[in-house]
Amino acid sequence: MDGGVFRVQVSLNFSAAHSLRNYGGKCERLHGHNFVVETEVEGRELNREVEILIDFKVLKGMLEEILEELDHTNLNDHPYFKKNNPSSENIAKYIFDRLTSKIYAIEDLKKREIRVNWVSVSENKGSKGIYARR
Repeated sequence: MDGGVFRVQVSLNFSAAHSLRNYGGKCERLHGHNFVVETEVEGRELNREVEILIDFKVLKGMLEEILEELDHTNLNDHPYFKKNNPSSENIAKYIFDRLTSKIYAIEDLKKREIRVNWVSVSENKGSKGIYARR
């Protein structure tokens, strides 16, 4: 093996409201966004039968399940964001952790050590918060 890795990226969006506690500006008031969520997973070993890292549909399906619980909600009412401010960075971390759990729940993906590299969350074009693996 040449030491390289395979990477797969997908992007989805969801709509939600939030307010940033302790912000000291307009964003402290309730407001909404059409969030864009992007993620990348990587691994060194392709599935032997199909020779893909992970099916795009499978990865998107996992991400859709996570975003469904956030879509058209006030993020501040979500249990995670009652403790953590619903900033783009914290939304990205929440999605990263949930996506990692979903990937490790599938034995083949866990065995082949498929890992989430990063999740980015954009509130608007040109601005995004990212949570990434070290």
